[in-house]
Amino acid sequence: MASILERNKKLTQTKKTREEYAEDALYREVWEEVNNEKTQAFIKKYYRYIIAGALSIMIVATAAVIGVRTHRAHKMAIAENYEIAVQKLDANLLASVAENASGATSDLALFQAYLLDNDIEKLEQLANHGDSRDFRDLARLHIVGLRGDEMPAKDIEKYLSSLNTKKSPYYYTSRLIIAQKYLSEGDRKNANKWLDIIINDDEAPAMVSANAQALR
Repeated sequence: MASILERNKKLTQTKKTREEYAEDALYREVWEEVNNEKTQAFIKKYYRYIIAGALSIMIVATAAVIGVRTHRAHKMAIAENYEIAVQKLDANLLASVAENASGATSDLALFQAYLLDNDIEKLEQLANHGDSRDFRDLARLHIVGLRGDEMPAKDIEKYLSSLNTKKSPYYYTSRLIIAQKYLSEGDRKNANKWLDIIINDDEAPAMVSANAQALR
């Protein structure tokens, strides 16, 4: 028994008559007119929304371009002001750059401003609100260096607690400073606790480890 596929192969395709071609052409023409009418009706009904949507897209695109250009111009202005401030050794201009910049650039400018005018308030601002850990921790070490004589060892230990992590580049240095402060108060027990942290750490820098062993 022949399969359906084999039977289909034997079927001869009938050609369309002129009348059928004419009907097809007429059908397509009518269909296009209907579609055009529907499209025109849709546009007529919603043209306000279509125009509003197109304007919204243009406004957003324009705003994005302006925003990018403004951001680049702002960055370039900060870079130029920073270069001028460094060349002139102008602490006030560096502080202004720090206020208008962000990230490590802001922190660096503020720290350099402090080095020029020795204004400890700049260090405090950096220690409490700096954008980068490195500069926050560095500022705290400098503050301890300036005010450490007035601070008990426990207060220094608490103040430097944020540096008690190896994520801080000043981790080992801060441990040594705390130990030295306890030694200055005659508290050998607490001093040795911090010194042992450094001595027993194989990752401790050689110089810091040597200083800890000498104090131990």
